[in-house]
Amino acid sequence: MSPASHPVAARLESLVGGDARLLATVMGLPLVDGIFPALVLAGALDGPMNVLQVGLLVFGGSATVAVVLAEMEGSRREISTTVAAVGVGLVALATVEAALAPTIESVLDIHTFERAAALVVLAVAAKTASARVGEYLPRPAVVVGLGLLVSLDLSNPQLEVVPDPQLVAAAAAAAAVGAGFALAVAIAGPHLRRRMDVDRFRFGSAVALGLLALSILGLEVGSAPLAVVGVAALFALEPGCADDCPDDPIRDSATHAEAAD
Repeated sequence: MSPASHPVAARLESLVGGDARLLATVMGLPLVDGIFPALVLAGALDGPMNVLQVGLLVFGGSATVAVVLAEMEGSRREISTTVAAVGVGLVALATVEAALAPTIESVLDIHTFERAAALVVLAVAAKTASARVGEYLPRPAVVVGLGLLVSLDLSNPQLEVVPDPQLVAAAAAAAAVGAGFALAVAIAGPHLRRRMDVDRFRFGSAVALGLLALSILGLEVGSAPLAVVGVAALFALEPGCADDCPDDPIRDSATHAEAAD
């Protein structure tokens, strides 16, 4: 499946040019749209398991897989080098945003803002699952902005930037997990292009994002998001496809979808 057939990557593909810039935009969008800062403020990085979930679902995900497999061209080494360079920038930006998080948190009613963060993740999940549903939903940046507005609390502001080392480390680790996932996809790209149905993985990722939103709201879901991602990845693989399927089933699925439309 090419980015043109992915609900999230499709809009970005029309705005940016070049595979490196497209990958940087897809992976960096959570930092720009406010999704990642919202998760940081909502406490979504508490614990190693949560760090892993956020890294895989927010920075990795099906949009990243679609771009790496269907859009990026060149040898395996060239693609891996590009992905690694994007990953370094991703970790740096995530670290900066996490360093500013305690200052922002001092002027917010965090319990109110957590609900806005959960709505953002649910909106992203819906956009990932269906482009048509996404047309009727507001942009994540709009939801984050409204959440900041309604949860604003200036009773005890702390305008001095005092980074929380543990939070900064967790944010860097989450970004590194997403970058490592993209790098693993790039390394395994020649095999995954022949054996993976990205549409199945996309819907599994959407379900996992929905569970992540429920965990932000306080529901006990444990490691269910990771389990859903693992099952989705397993079901997306077609081991017997190497000899029977076309040379590039990911791009061919987009062609078939366009023909059907």
